[in-house]
Amino acid sequence: MERLFQTHEIRYTEDLEGIWEFQKLDGDFTGCEPCSEKMLVPSCWEMDPSCRGYRGRALYRKVIFTKRKSNLRLVFKGVSHTAEVYVNKKKVGGHYGAYTPFSILLPDAPEGRHEIELVVDNSFSEASALHKENDYYTYGGITRPVSLEYLNNVYIEKVFFTPRRCGNAWEAQIRVELHNLCGKPATLLCKGQLGRHISLDFGEVTVPAGRKVSFEKSFVLQDVKEWSPESPALYLLKMALFFMNENYPVDDWIDRVGFREIQVSGNRLLLNGRPIFLKGYNRHEDDPQFGCALPLAAQMRDLALMRETGANSVRTSHYPNDERFLDLCDSYGMLVWEEAHARGLSPEEMENPAFESQSRVCIQEMLENHYNHPSIVIWAVLNECSSWDERVRHHYESQIGQIRDFDRTRPVTYASNAHFSDRCLDLADIVSYNIYANWYDDQDAWEKLKSLQEWTRTHGGEGKPMVISEFGAGAVYGFRSMGREHWSEERQADSLQADLACYLQAPFLTGAFIWQFCDCRVTEGNWSSRPKTQNNKGVFDAYRRPKLSAEDVKKAFRQKDGSFQKIM
Repeated sequence: MERLFQTHEIRYTEDLEGIWEFQKLDGDFTGCEPCSEKMLVPSCWEMDPSCRGYRGRALYRKVIFTKRKSNLRLVFKGVSHTAEVYVNKKKVGGHYGAYTPFSILLPDAPEGRHEIELVVDNSFSEASALHKENDYYTYGGITRPVSLEYLNNVYIEKVFFTPRRCGNAWEAQIRVELHNLCGKPATLLCKGQLGRHISLDFGEVTVPAGRKVSFEKSFVLQDVKEWSPESPALYLLKMALFFMNENYPVDDWIDRVGFREIQVSGNRLLLNGRPIFLKGYNRHEDDPQFGCALPLAAQMRDLALMRETGANSVRTSHYPNDERFLDLCDSYGMLVWEEAHARGLSPEEMENPAFESQSRVCIQEMLENHYNHPSIVIWAVLNECSSWDERVRHHYESQIGQIRDFDRTRPVTYASNAHFSDRCLDLADIVSYNIYANWYDDQDAWEKLKSLQEWTRTHGGEGKPMVISEFGAGAVYGFRSMGREHWSEERQADSLQADLACYLQAPFLTGAFIWQFCDCRVTEGNWSSRPKTQNNKGVFDAYRRPKLSAEDVKKAFRQKDGSFQKIM
């Protein structure tokens, strides 16, 4: 199941989920390896007893039978973290990055039997700049859905929907990208429908032979409902292509969209012209049963637990999330800070020759595939990645600039732990700090926050919204102590109570995100000092059992209005 709704009515699509042949690889792939095991797709291979803790390369194989000669496209929503794709023993493509989708185009594929093979690698190396031993776990495998599409010679590649307030109405700017695979130009009609009753006519468009074209048109619409956390109104946007003088479509494309506008006004974040306060969680895609390949029911459980405690937002730390989770956030009005993949990189690691190119691809794939989600209100890059060092400033400037070139409708930020030393605050639209005043040091949260705010004013952050992107404390589930020692649930509750009292009341803040929603697995090595080899700062444990602090969070979040109320 790729999405929560049907994405095509005309284009024929097959789900390739299920049981694939599988084999761990000891050496180079030759194409003749037998597969003696089985593996569920999607899943993390660590969930299979034979692959516990396995870091290395593995082969996936599946035989499919196509119904006719056609242009085919294999769509992989997530492979962790490097993939080489072979079809009928010929390498047809590859991809780096666990958290963004990619596709492989197979023009003029004959009818009949086709063997698909993936060589998947989750090992760390100098060639992998973004994946390293980290405070979360890099799983292995085909971890998100896979599908096969049958494409017409001319098909819809992408559609981008941009809503803008226009007085009492809304303007919908729609950009369509078409791809012509055949050897001669093609002229088609492009038509669309928004919701049940709004027709969208784009007229004729000519696509040169073997080329891609992009065109856009704006429509002013009356009486559409706004998308908001209180009322997350969604519309199906359907696009279709027709050959000239033909009454039936030859290709289509469907997405869900919402009418909402995000703006930064002084030091406030505005949603549909009204100030809003973000009260939320950081969340990793991690589960003891499923690894990072959470089924839809588990994703829904996470969202329900966050909403029950009064949260209105979630940060996808530290990578783009499964699109089905974003669909759930769209449906339930949960505001999303979505983040490109990168965490805790040193200046030397950011100078890895692969870092710039791998980062740009990850950011581009995140933007292109998740742009239409109304729940996403903030883009972010480079969590805790050496923003104190002038040598890496150009990376912050480049990545923030890349996002702005693609999307001017959402603010861009990065989470900084460079307190009193950050050199990149002037580049971001929102100043975001990770602060653990009641955990890693004994400084009072308010004193730390106030002094940091004053320093920020003169170092590039004057007049910008300020968000606490991380705050929290650790607790091992079930460790209860009247002495309130470190790692006890009582100590975590005390710390979060003090933090929440500060961050939800500070008049100059526009949001605060607890680190974190639930405990998650970490990579051994540099992080083996974590109790139980987990980051234990979750308000819920890894099995989603609430810790003592959950009730305190629920009380504080529910008392704090999600819209901004100035408190002196």
